[in-house]
Amino acid sequence: MPSREIQWFPGHMAKTRRLIAASLGDVDAVIELLDARVPRSSRNPEIKRLIGSKPHLILLNKATLADPEANARWMRTFAAEGGVLLTDCVTGEGVDRIASELRRLCADKLQRWEEKGMTGRRLRAMVVGIPNCGKSTLVNRLAGAKKAKTEDRPGVTLTKQWVPTNIGIDLLDMPGVLWPKFDDRRVGENLAMTGAVRDAILDKTELAVTLCSRLRTLYPELLKTRYKLGDISDLDDYDLFLEIGRKRGFLMSGGVVNEDRTADILLDEFRAAKIGRISLESPDGRADNGSADITGADAEQETTNAPADGSRESGDD
Repeated sequence: MPSREIQWFPGHMAKTRRLIAASLGDVDAVIELLDARVPRSSRNPEIKRLIGSKPHLILLNKATLADPEANARWMRTFAAEGGVLLTDCVTGEGVDRIASELRRLCADKLQRWEEKGMTGRRLRAMVVGIPNCGKSTLVNRLAGAKKAKTEDRPGVTLTKQWVPTNIGIDLLDMPGVLWPKFDDRRVGENLAMTGAVRDAILDKTELAVTLCSRLRTLYPELLKTRYKLGDISDLDDYDLFLEIGRKRGFLMSGGVVNEDRTADILLDEFRAAKIGRISLESPDGRADNGSADITGADAEQETTNAPADGSRESGDD
């Protein structure tokens, strides 16, 4: 299966980086959403540099889709940076703790405001993260209404917007932004598998075969149980992928496996945690060695991308 270069950095993302830097003076804190299944890969390395010493709350979002044991390890890892919470903005898990955690992080500023008689002043927080990490879903849940456009595909929010909330904090919702080049090709794979990079710009079959490789290494019993597989030790990754297609009955004329349908179901069921609660990364670097060839595009290059196949009822831009 030939691999091809993936271009994931549309021109509006370069604009977003500048927008984040220019808007930091307008906020008291930054809320950074990461995908709990791939916290390292979903963390834009430029965000920390951009926000500097600003109070910073990390949300390990979509935590109900991730391995609970990996979640616990990531919580301990990020605790040293300040505030960190496990959340799921679709189900609401952990969201009720955001206001108190932001106030804890901004305690010095709130004390200064109180001393100046500014007790009614609302905190203002910027919401940042990569595409499809749940930013707009979080904003809508905290606002108690649909203030931000959401779809279960990356790249829906394209401009910044201020949104008042029911928790006494005003949120600045920013467009999702990736970075120009992934030094580790597994980062690109992880983002594609979780839906941060649009499906239409890569070979879905190749990506699904790579996912098979990861799952057989990290969660073999979950994979075998979901697809009613027997012994898979003698199958290479591609044959394992085809066997899943056969088990699902995705056969065409002559008994040939429909690779498109098989790839779609594998990616969709992984993203929806139907295979199980799975994390592709852990702080100790636990990962497999199956990799597709995913490389970057020039930072300022414009691209036109079709929607990714979503798997959750609520949008997660």
